[in-house]
Amino acid sequence: QVQLVESGGGLVQAGGSLRLSCAASGRTFSNNVMGWFRQAPGKEREFVAAINWSIGSTYYATSVKGRFTISRDNARNTVYLQMNSLKPEDTAVYYCAADLTSGNAYSGIYAAWGQGIQVTVSS
Repeated sequence: QVQLVESGGGLVQAGGSLRLSCAASGRTFSNNVMGWFRQAPGKEREFVAAINWSIGSTYYATSVKGRFTISRDNARNTVYLQMNSLKPEDTAVYYCAADLTSGNAYSGIYAAWGQGIQVTVSS
C-alpha cells in the first residue's frame, strides 16, 4: 500500500508563496503519475497539477498555470507544488494523489491519497 504525507500548508497573504511537499512510501506505484488536487468549502475536488514521475512531463489546471510549478525528487520519493502569486480563491484543502490506475492525469482514478493539508490565502 502506498502512503502519502503532505506538508507545507498554512496561511499566507495574497501574492505570497507556499511550497507543498508530498512524501511517498510503501509499495511501488503501478503508474508513474502523481498529482495535486484541492477542495474548497462547498465545492467539488478539482485537479491542480500532476507530474509523470519517470519522464518529468507536467500537467496543470488552467487556473494555476504560470503560477504553480510541480516537481519531483526521485531520490526522496517526494513531489513538490510551488505556489506563487497566491490568490484568495486558491484557499482549499490540498491533496496529494498517486498510483493512477485508469484515465488521464487530469481526471483519472488515483488509488492513493494523502490526508490533505490546508492552504489559506488572505486578501
